[in-house]
Amino acid sequence: MNIHLAPVEVPDPAALPHVQQLCDLTSPYAAGPEADALFAAAMAETNAWHAQRSPFLRSLLDGPAETPAPTVGTGVRTPLVHANFFKRHEVLSIPREEVFLHLTSSGTTGQKSQMFFDTWTIRSAQRMVARIFDHYGWITPDQPVNYLLYSYEPAPQLKLGTSFTDNYLCDFAPANHTTHALRHTGSGHEFDVHGCIEALQRFAEDGLPVRILGFPAFLHFTLERMRALGLPPLQLPAGSLVLLGGGWKGHTDKQIGKDEFYTEVTEQLGIPSERIRDTFGSVEHCVPYIECGHHRLHVPVWSRAAVRDTRTLEPLPYGERGFLHLVSPYITSVPAQSVVMGDLASLHPERECPCPLPTPWFTIHGRAGVSRNRNCAAAAAELLKGLS
Repeated sequence: MNIHLAPVEVPDPAALPHVQQLCDLTSPYAAGPEADALFAAAMAETNAWHAQRSPFLRSLLDGPAETPAPTVGTGVRTPLVHANFFKRHEVLSIPREEVFLHLTSSGTTGQKSQMFFDTWTIRSAQRMVARIFDHYGWITPDQPVNYLLYSYEPAPQLKLGTSFTDNYLCDFAPANHTTHALRHTGSGHEFDVHGCIEALQRFAEDGLPVRILGFPAFLHFTLERMRALGLPPLQLPAGSLVLLGGGWKGHTDKQIGKDEFYTEVTEQLGIPSERIRDTFGSVEHCVPYIECGHHRLHVPVWSRAAVRDTRTLEPLPYGERGFLHLVSPYITSVPAQSVVMGDLASLHPERECPCPLPTPWFTIHGRAGVSRNRNCAAAAAELLKGLS
């Protein structure tokens, strides 16, 4: 068994039995009345957990109830906390000495979300990732792979959530060789485009599957530079996988459509479309959202998604755009069980995707408004300046 599929126990089994039960579900896209009832019971437990430990959360629950989102369930409290709140406030539901991991959401400057994780919370989130990887057959302990990571090379004091995630994803297949695109220089990070090209050329000859993880803008720029240099397309070995995350934020002037981008990857690296997947996640809400083979971000069993009006925060029907609202009772370290993201999204019923997954899915349409807040992708995109 992969270590990240191993059992993990909630901090207080007597107080959180339904949270344990929900997060122990092994089928990542289970759906139906039983799953919904379990989710509602788990949310009630986690709300009570945080209310006892966080005056901030207790004040929200004591105030007027928010309008429940249809996908979450009637009567289920989902106190609305915007992700930007965590850029200005450190709010914990555990003693500082119980913090197992501290991650931030932004680059080297600017406002950062400060998120703190106890052992249960981070291990539970990792187990969710492992179960989705297992669902798709991406855990291959007997098949070494070569990694090209379009993320930050680890460095002392680096606490970025994206760097942590991408290096963690290397646990699902043994590494033959790993190349980081954003190299640590001693005083910061630089994008090593030629190192990426050389790695891809070498990997194409190795015969081992390649896993490309991280920011899509950097992969796109690598492919652009290969064309500019007149380099021929490569055929990466069968079983190769591209798993993207972080979006194009901060470099949207170079963003191309998803279909065009996936076609570009297929044509230049030989990886079929169904082996190219985008992901969505954040340090404020670590539940993993990974595209199906038809490139829809389905909601896993451990969470619920809604879309709320940008003016009134009232829930919107399927297909309409608003703030993405993500809910999950898994987190015990910080009262972030119900987070309104800064992303504009639309939610869609499962029947509108041709894949067999029985859960709703969402599409990200970009960030809402203009903000000075910088996240990992925005900071990383600055490294592209002057290279194009």
